Amino acid sequence: MSQNELHVIFGTGALGKWTARELVRLGKPVRMISHSGKADSRIPVEVEVVRGDAYDVNKNIELTKGATAVYQCAQPQYHEWAEKFPPMQKAILDAVSANGAKFIVGDNLYMYGDTNGQPIREDMPYQPHTKKGKVRAEMAKAVMEAHRSGKVRAAIGRASNFFGPDDTAVTDYAIRPALAGKSINLLGRTDQPHTFSYVADFGKLLATLGTHEEALGQTWFTPSPAPITQIEFVRIMEEVLGRKVKFMAAGKMMMSFLGLFIPAMRESVEMLYEWDKPFIMDSSKAEKAFGWQGTPLKDAMRATVEWCK
Repeated sequence: MSQNELHVIFGTGALGKWTARELVRLGKPVRMISHSGKADSRIPVEVEVVRGDAYDVNKNIELTKGATAVYQCAQPQYHEWAEKFPPMQKAILDAVSANGAKFIVGDNLYMYGDTNGQPIREDMPYQPHTKKGKVRAEMAKAVMEAHRSGKVRAAIGRASNFFGPDDTAVTDYAIRPALAGKSINLLGRTDQPHTFSYVADFGKLLATLGTHEEALGQTWFTPSPAPITQIEFVRIMEEVLGRKVKFMAAGKMMMSFLGLFIPAMRESVEMLYEWDKPFIMDSSKAEKAFGWQGTPLKDAMRATVEWCK
């Protein structure tokens, strides 16, 4: 593989950053595209950060010219997915197609819907019953259709609810408050097994997909530790912090009320099924194919707590 191959990442959030770190570790030149075009201190110094507008196909074509692989790690605000997510992804996909690069998409598990506690595998049928699940299903189908028709060469990487350094979702509500001695926020039932992915592993998976030809045309789940309950998640946190952690678990009523003031909370109500029964992701396909396991939860928690400090 030539060392001058360019890897372009849309989005400079947690997933974009961890994908960039892994690509830099592999010795690849990386360009990240963000709305502001400003590099923050957490982006590796080797990475070029440029300003872009993911909805602008022509600008996307210009910024991805000569790229070997393009990674889709950008997303609109949670409550704007239905309107803004599909056109954003299409504008990136069309640019990738114009430049003949590989298209690697960071995705989640919403499109599988409620599997009633059955472990989720890559080849399961899409059965979305939520608004955002339907959006994700349509977007994923569009990517694989583009691959099948020869428009792009694509692969999709997926993770369960992830946490870790640079994350502003699970990390912010379920870990960070504990450091300040405050109560952390959990969702739904706290006694059901749930797969947690570590964002560094998710980034590593996307970089792996972008550098392995044999991964194309398929969906892959991020190697992740065995599922644990939210209570067990709190216990790991207590072990790392060396003290007790208080928590509150918000159910549907509480979330609907908070949703009156917080759009992201309003959007989370329909996703409660992920927490009210076993939500288990089987990541054995990627583990076997690429020969690595997800980071142990205690190590992941330790790194996250250090970062939060």
